[in-house]
Amino acid sequence: MAYWLLKSEPSAYSWDQMVKDKKTGWTGVRNHQAAANLRAMKPGDECFFYHSNEGKEIVGVVKVTKPYHPDPTDETHKFGMVEVAAVNPLSRHVTLADIKIHPKLKEMVFARQSRLSVSPVTDEEWKLIVKMGGG
Repeated sequence: MAYWLLKSEPSAYSWDQMVKDKKTGWTGVRNHQAAANLRAMKPGDECFFYHSNEGKEIVGVVKVTKPYHPDPTDETHKFGMVEVAAVNPLSRHVTLADIKIHPKLKEMVFARQSRLSVSPVTDEEWKLIVKMGGG
């Protein structure tokens, strides 16, 4: 199993909406590096759900339920999507500031490339963030 971080602006798609929907297609990714990360995802992989721009914090965990396939919102037919399902919220949200000051997290891809909408998370980073989030 691999771990990832998915970013969404709460005004576009929030954690609360994710919980309400139970599952969703992770559409709209148009950055080539982020798209390559989506292609690498497998069912069962877990992802942090991050609120970008508003809040700037990891708020929950989702699980990949359907692998990479065409994104129906892409008129160019070059990009794809995965399907994810809500797993659980973090009892304490972990902010970007928390991550950037933690000695073992400040080098994670997300901290160094904070504009990347889909990024990998190492096993060690995952465990630390889950612990910071009250898990």
